[in-house]
Amino acid sequence: MKMKRTQIYLTDEQYNNLSIESKKAKKTVSELIREAIEYRYKLKKEEDFDKIVRDVCGIWKDRKDIKSGIEYVNNIRSDRRLEELFNRK
Repeated sequence: MKMKRTQIYLTDEQYNNLSIESKKAKKTVSELIREAIEYRYKLKKEEDFDKIVRDVCGIWKDRKDIKSGIEYVNNIRSDRRLEELFNRK
């Protein structure tokens, strides 16, 4: 994995806490920081995905041309299958 070097400023307390945890976990301070960043922002992405799913749920509920999801899918499939059948050479 390619990494970028960066510099951050920590309070004395933050640095001391990371140093103690580093020794306990037998990991570098950098590893602990990367894990914390990954954990924090990975959760955010999952929360964003859940929000998107909730936002689009029921988006077609007022459409009059679609009676049910099953009927819609079957109609699309049957149209495509017939088209493929008749366009064979």
